[in-house]
Amino acid sequence: MPTDFKLFAFAFLLSGYSVVAQAQKLPNATPTEEGMSAQRLSRIDTVINNYVKQQKIPGVVALIARHGKIVYYHSFGKLDIADNQPMPLNAEFRIASMTKAITSVAIMTLYEQGYFLLSDPVSKYIPEFKNPKVVTRSSSGDSAILVPAKSEITIRQLLNHTSGITYGDALQSAYYSKAGMTVGLLPTDGNLKQKILALAKLPLISQPGQEFHYGMSVDVLGYLIEVITHQTLDVYLQQAIFEPLKMYDTYFTLPAEKFARLASLYRLNENGKLEKVTKYFPYPAKQTYFSGGAGLVSTAPDYARFAQMLLNKGQLDGVRIISPKTIELMTSNSIGDLFIFNPFKHNGIMGDKFGYGFGIRTQRGVYDELESIGAFGWDGAFYTRFWVDPKEDLFAVFMSQMDSYWDENLIGKFRVLVNQAITN
Repeated sequence: MPTDFKLFAFAFLLSGYSVVAQAQKLPNATPTEEGMSAQRLSRIDTVINNYVKQQKIPGVVALIARHGKIVYYHSFGKLDIADNQPMPLNAEFRIASMTKAITSVAIMTLYEQGYFLLSDPVSKYIPEFKNPKVVTRSSSGDSAILVPAKSEITIRQLLNHTSGITYGDALQSAYYSKAGMTVGLLPTDGNLKQKILALAKLPLISQPGQEFHYGMSVDVLGYLIEVITHQTLDVYLQQAIFEPLKMYDTYFTLPAEKFARLASLYRLNENGKLEKVTKYFPYPAKQTYFSGGAGLVSTAPDYARFAQMLLNKGQLDGVRIISPKTIELMTSNSIGDLFIFNPFKHNGIMGDKFGYGFGIRTQRGVYDELESIGAFGWDGAFYTRFWVDPKEDLFAVFMSQMDSYWDENLIGKFRVLVNQAITN
């Protein structure tokens, strides 16, 4: 174990930290004090309440902060409909792909310590990724064939989803299914090492660096963290991100004493009615597969502390997680002229370009709504979203729990409603 981690772990134990530590919330302010209109923010209440009343979603927690202070923090609807439990402000949510931003920051903390370069081949640290193959159509087009990749996958390409690794798209699907690959949303046997070493043997969907394809690249980064630190991913995230930021409600395995705060997951059935989904995360069962791309559970105030750290260019409450230059790097276009393709969502919604861990808005007139150039963020498969707006010194977090629900009519309107409330 590197010396830095030994010292941190020792200090971590001396700190007396435990799972019962109280979650820390950012300071509050009135909207007017931070240049926003309370009357205009109330439009969020109207829109979300209408969706809840029409039973299109079960419930929501929404949080907005500007200039480092929370100006809006409301809950709506139910934690569980059948139990008639109101949605608490500190509800736990399955944040799915919002996990990716956290894992991306975590791997960059190791980059800053000199453990690797972004241009390094992944196989330098995980030899099983040596000599990758690419699946493509035969010249006749009637079968799939494997061809050697023209280059190795680099760490940079994992961070910006140009590695050719997906969730099992198109021609890869049969290979991924046979190997038992997972998106990280379902309970998964085994551990991260076993899955990533199996993934390393599977063909890529494109030549490394040539196309953007969303998928398990960040899960590979999670395993790379384990290889470098000789710790499991859950332990490193706890030490490097959650404990320093006082994110005491963010976990891969939700403690039994917090299970009552976990929002139930719903979907719209064929009749358009909300129906409870029970297959995901059967807490309080302990998780052993730590998906760096999709596995975390968190709360709006916890994720707000992570977002505020990003907005503060890498630090919060005097504790620096990552440098301002690294934040600048992570929130700059790293894919050139490539287009963000995400088979699960409306393309371009969370940015027309991608950095390292975040979608970025770089241009007007194609996919943007009411938002700032330079805003960055991401969302999750169960209807969660966050974004950070450096220009307005603002961030927002939206948490709900819906399965297979890609309706921008609410979550997209939330961004518009936030930004229309800015008055100066």
